[in-house]
Amino acid sequence: MGSPERIKNVAKRVAKWKAAGYQLVVVPSAMSGETNRLISLAKEITSDPDSRELDMVCASGEQVSAGLLAMALKAQGVPAKSYCGWQVPIKSDNSFTKARIQSIDDTKVRKDLKEGFVVIITGFQGVTDEGDITTLGRGGSDTSAVAVAAALKAEECLIYTDVDGVYTTDPRVVPEARRLQKITFEEMLEMASLGSRVLQIRSVEFAGKYRVKTRVLSSLTDPLMPLEQEANSGTLITFEEEFKDKDIMEQAVVSGIAFSRDEAKITLVGVPDRPGIAYQILGPVAEANIDVDVIIQNTSTNGFTDFSFTVTRTEYAKALEVMKGVQAHLGAREIIGDTKVCKVSIVGIGMKSHVGVASTMFRCLSEEGINIQMISTSEIKTSVVIEDKYMELAVRALHRAFGLDQPA
Repeated sequence: MGSPERIKNVAKRVAKWKAAGYQLVVVPSAMSGETNRLISLAKEITSDPDSRELDMVCASGEQVSAGLLAMALKAQGVPAKSYCGWQVPIKSDNSFTKARIQSIDDTKVRKDLKEGFVVIITGFQGVTDEGDITTLGRGGSDTSAVAVAAALKAEECLIYTDVDGVYTTDPRVVPEARRLQKITFEEMLEMASLGSRVLQIRSVEFAGKYRVKTRVLSSLTDPLMPLEQEANSGTLITFEEEFKDKDIMEQAVVSGIAFSRDEAKITLVGVPDRPGIAYQILGPVAEANIDVDVIIQNTSTNGFTDFSFTVTRTEYAKALEVMKGVQAHLGAREIIGDTKVCKVSIVGIGMKSHVGVASTMFRCLSEEGINIQMISTSEIKTSVVIEDKYMELAVRALHRAFGLDQPA
């Protein structure tokens, strides 16, 4: 949706699917750079814009896109109707700038589909019970699209973006990375939460919860490419039980390598080792609405221990301030902060049934001379916190170690 020409191309693509007999609901994002422009305008007025009014401003970007796309479709002879989120309505809570969808009334949309219209609904936005416009956070159009697909029990949700699918890792870091034909919701959720920016994490949560098959495709391909070719391109995010035995046999133990530079570590040194200490440290952090990721508590020595956790770099200063109060309350010896760390993770459903995956990861990093500072695991992922200067080296080494390089 970056320009009028791009919008016309979107219309051609939609018209192609419509001509093939599909009922279509399209959820466009704002035009490229528009949301940033609107936020900048708000900040020229005040350095701390009121969140309710900021949502009023930012929601206008998607309204322009929806109207222009409807015009482009009508110019091609395709009947179309555009709606803002509040007109559907898409109901949300009142957490302005990061609202969550609560319900979608599909009555109006189903009526229009039955009458042969392509329905266009603004992404990224909703409306509260009080009638206030809300936005869903950056990348929220993905969440809107999946939520609408869930409400309509759609056959599949196609998300067109600037990449042609989900890769084993970021091709800008590892040129040999390959596109995955299929990935499970579980794997995609881990990848999104661990740093992969292909889809907003909430859209993946929504898709998994409501069992909406979701396909990630490139918006930069020829809009008139054969429908069958397009319908089988990109990466399909689907249910584990839909993988055939052959797929599972061929599935790599590790499906992808995710990474995040947006990490900072805080260590409270010399805290009393007693029941409830974790809550006394992390409780105030939670009250300050700061998300904590990896947590480690060292073995007790003489009744004292060290307690470490990671937060995003944007919340590091705030978390450090909270820890000063905790340090005084607990009598901890010192606080050590480090913003020069990153997180690298391996993800794969194959890890459920294969032993020694984590040890392969640790051996690989050891051979590269990379020290592991923290470790976090789940059934299908292992994450490590390391110095950020080693991030790209670690990603490339792990990609090779788990055989993810693109076949020759």
